[in-house]
Amino acid sequence: MAFIETPIPGLLIFEPNVYYDERGYFFESYNRQVWQEAGVWADFVQTNQARSTRGVLRGLHYQVAPMAQAKLVRVVEGEVLDVVVDLRENGPSFGQPFKIRLSAANKRQLFVPRGFAHGYLVLSEAAEFVYKCDNFYSKSHEGGIRFDDPTLDIDWEFDLHQVLVSEKDRALPFFGQHRN
Repeated sequence: MAFIETPIPGLLIFEPNVYYDERGYFFESYNRQVWQEAGVWADFVQTNQARSTRGVLRGLHYQVAPMAQAKLVRVVEGEVLDVVVDLRENGPSFGQPFKIRLSAANKRQLFVPRGFAHGYLVLSEAAEFVYKCDNFYSKSHEGGIRFDDPTLDIDWEFDLHQVLVSEKDRALPFFGQHRN
C-alpha cells in the first residue's frame, strides 16, 4: 500500500495494492493498523455514500469544532474531481485548494484531515462516492464555501455554467466570509 504526500501537510493520497486474477480483483480499502503505522490515527465512526450524475457538483462543505470531521473519500463507480481547501488558519497552506481525480478505475483514496472544506464534481455519466468520517454529522456545526469563489480560483475542469448545484450550495459564503 502506498501513501503519497501532497503539498498540503496532512493531506494524503492512498493507493491500495490491488490483486487481480481471472475472477476479478481484491484490495483492502481500509486497515486501521496500516493507517496508524502511516501516522493516521482517525477513528472512523460514520460512513456515507452518494450517487450523482455527470455535472453534479457537491460542496465545498465542512464542519466546525467540536464536530469537525476528518474524511477518507473514494469512488466506487465512475469518476469525480475531488477538491479540498485548507481552512487551518495557522498553517502554511491556509486557503490553498488541492484537487485530484478519484475513480473506480484508479481506486485512489484521499485522506482529508479536520480543518478542510471538501467537494467534488462528477465527471463520468454517474458516480458513487463513499466517505468515512471520524466524527458524526451535526447540522448546527456545518459550514461551506462557494465552489466558484474567485479568490480560490478552482479549476473544476468543467464548464461551470453546465454544473448542477443545490440552491443551498449556491448560497454558501465566499472564502473569508465562512465560519470557523
